[in-house]
Amino acid sequence: MEKLPKRAGISLRPQHYQEILNSQPDVGWLEIHPEDYLGLGGASHHYLERIAAIYPLAMNSRSLSLGSAESVNSKHLQDIAALVERYRPAQFSDHLAWSRWQRGYFHSMFPLPYTLESLDQVSFNVRTVQNTLGRRILVENPARLLSLDDEFSEGVFLSELVRASGCGLLLDITNLYLSCLNLGKDPFRELQQYPLAAVKEIHLSGHSLMPLDDDYVLLVDDQSTTICKPVWQLYREALTQLPAPVATLIEWDENVPELSVLVEQAKKADQIIAEVERKPKVKEVTL
Repeated sequence: MEKLPKRAGISLRPQHYQEILNSQPDVGWLEIHPEDYLGLGGASHHYLERIAAIYPLAMNSRSLSLGSAESVNSKHLQDIAALVERYRPAQFSDHLAWSRWQRGYFHSMFPLPYTLESLDQVSFNVRTVQNTLGRRILVENPARLLSLDDEFSEGVFLSELVRASGCGLLLDITNLYLSCLNLGKDPFRELQQYPLAAVKEIHLSGHSLMPLDDDYVLLVDDQSTTICKPVWQLYREALTQLPAPVATLIEWDENVPELSVLVEQAKKADQIIAEVERKPKVKEVTL
C-alpha cells in the first residue's frame, strides 16, 4: 500500500486500460469503484493488476450505504474487504448517503437528514466498516438537491462524525458547490464549517443543469462534463484553507471523454496545488 501523492489523479475507466498501459500518462494516481471488480477474474482484473503495479490506487465505494438505518450488509462488506486485501489501495472511501432498504439496493445514493439519530447510525456503520477493513476510511459529502429536516449544518455533522468514528473526510468540492447553490447557501462560507484538518482527499467533477420550470434550475452531480470555473475557484480556496494540499481526483463517470481530456484536467489541478504550496501561509495574529 502506497500513500497517495499530493497530486491529481483520474478515474480509471475500461476504455482507457490499454492506453494507460501503453502511454503511462503523467498523473499522480488512479481511482476505481470496487463494485466494478467484485468478480474474481476476467479482463478487468487482468488490466487492474498491471495498472496497479504502476500507479497508486484509491477505491471509492458506492454501495456500503453508510447512511442506512439497517446497518451495513455484512456479506457485501466481506466481499469489499477481500478486494481491499487483494489490491491494498492507499485510500478507501464511501459516501454519506444510503442506497439500501429492506434487502434491496437502489441505483442512486440518497441523502439523509443531519440529526442526532442519523449521526449515531452513520457513526456505527463507519466503525463497522473500519473494523472489518482494518483501516480508517474517508467519508464523502453528498450533493443535495433539497433541504431535509436537519438539526446540524453539513459541516458540523461531518465534524461530529469524524470525532465519533475516527474516519477521515473526502471533500467533494463539486458536491459542496452544487448543494449550496441548490439550497441557496454560500459555498465559500459553508466551507469554513468543514473539519478541514480531517480532509485527506478532494474530488472535482463536472455537473449538469435540470430545469424544473422557467424560474428554477437544479444542479445535478452527474460527473459528465469538464469542471466549471466557480468549482476551480472553490478548490483553490479549499487548498488555501487546508493545513497542506492533499490528493485530488478528476472524477468523470458519464460521457467519459478521451484519456487526454482527463489528463489535461489533472494537469490544471496539479498547477493549482503547486501554486498554493509556493504561497506562504499567513498566520492570523490576535491582538
